[in-house]
Amino acid sequence: MRKVKLFSFHSFSLLLLIVTACHPGGVHMIISVENELEFDRVDEIVQVSLSGVTEGKETDPGQLAVWDGEKQLVTQHVDTDMDGMVDAVLFPATVGANSTKQYEIRVRKDSLPEEKIDRCFSRFVPERTDDYAWENNRIAFRTFGPTAQSMMESGIEGGTLTSGIDCWLKRVEYPIIDKWYGKYSSGSGSYHEDDGEGLDNFHVGVSRGCGGIAVQGGSDYWVSKNFTSWKTHYSGPLKTAFTLGYDDWQADDRLIREGKNISLDYGSNLSHYITTIEGTDEISVGLTLNERDGELSVNEEHGWISYWQPHGDSELAMAVVAAPETFLTYNQFMSGEKDLSNIYVHIKVNDNKAEYYSGFAWKESGQFKSKKAWEAYLTSFAIKLKNPLKVNVR
Repeated sequence: MRKVKLFSFHSFSLLLLIVTACHPGGVHMIISVENELEFDRVDEIVQVSLSGVTEGKETDPGQLAVWDGEKQLVTQHVDTDMDGMVDAVLFPATVGANSTKQYEIRVRKDSLPEEKIDRCFSRFVPERTDDYAWENNRIAFRTFGPTAQSMMESGIEGGTLTSGIDCWLKRVEYPIIDKWYGKYSSGSGSYHEDDGEGLDNFHVGVSRGCGGIAVQGGSDYWVSKNFTSWKTHYSGPLKTAFTLGYDDWQADDRLIREGKNISLDYGSNLSHYITTIEGTDEISVGLTLNERDGELSVNEEHGWISYWQPHGDSELAMAVVAAPETFLTYNQFMSGEKDLSNIYVHIKVNDNKAEYYSGFAWKESGQFKSKKAWEAYLTSFAIKLKNPLKVNVR
C-alpha cells in the first residue's frame, strides 16, 4: 500500500503532495485533482513533490512529466529546498465545475517547445544599476537595489531610492525583460516608449507602487530602503520564484527586520508575496494614488482592494488580495508630499510572516475591458485561494 501525506504548501497555495513510495516496477502515479467550486478551474498551477517517487529506481526526477491521457503537459521541475536536486514538478490543471480530473506522472517522451521558454522569468539586472525584474505572460514588475540607492544618496544621476514595486505594462505574452533592458544597454531604444509591446510609464518614486509595504507608527508610515540581497530560486514555463533581503530599518521606535519571498505563476495578474518580518504584528501593503483621480473598490468579504484609474491614454487597475482573516482594515492615506499618498491595506502578521497577492491590469493589454471585469477576476481569484484544488495520489 502506498502512503501519501497531504498538507498545505502554504495557506494560500495549492496542495503539495509528498509521496513516500511509488508504483512497483516503474515510475507511474495517478493524480486526482478535485474542483469543489461551481465554476471551471483552468490552467491552475499544481505542485507535486517527487520525494520518494524515484527511490530505488534509476529514473532521473527531471525526466518525469505529467500526462493528461496520452497528451504530455508542459511541466516544470523545481528545487524547492535549494539543495541542487529536483524535488517537485509543476503542471497546469484544468478541472470542470464540481468534478475530478485524473493525471499521470510517468517518464517523458521529450521536452515540449513551451518548456524551453521561461515564460515566467526573473533575474537580477546589473546592467541597469541593480534592478530585480520579474514577469509572466501577462504582467511584469521590477524593484530597486543598493547601487541605485547609493547613487541617489550621493546625488549621482540615475539613482533610485525606493522599496516600492514598479509595474511594466506589457501587451504581449512573450518575455520582454531581456529585450527591454537590452534596448537600454545598447542605446537602441527606450522602454519608456511603446513600440507595440508596451512600456514603463508607471511612476513609483518613494511611493509603495504596486504592493510595496510599510509599517504604521502613529499617524505616519515607515518604509525600508532598497533591497540589499537577492536570490533567484527558479524560472520556467509555469512559475518563477525569488527572495529579496533588506537591511534592518526603523518604524518610529521599532527595529524592523524584513525579507520577501516572491513568486509569479503563469496566467496570473498577481504576484504572491510572503513577507518575513520582525518588529511588528501587522504590515501595510500600499498602492500608490498617483494623480488621485481613480476609483477605490473594497471587498472585505473576499479580502481584496482595487484602485482603477486613468493612466496616460488608457486605464490601469492595481489590487491587493489577502485572506479575509488576515485583512484587518484599509486606509486612504493622503499627504502633501510628493509620492507619499497611498492606499494601505493592513494585514496581520502570524509567526513573523504576512502573506498577500498584489498586481495590476493595463487596459491596453486587452486582458480586462472594464473595471467590472477586473473586479470579477479578483473575486474569483479570492474564492479559489479559499478553496484550493484537492489533490490525491493513488
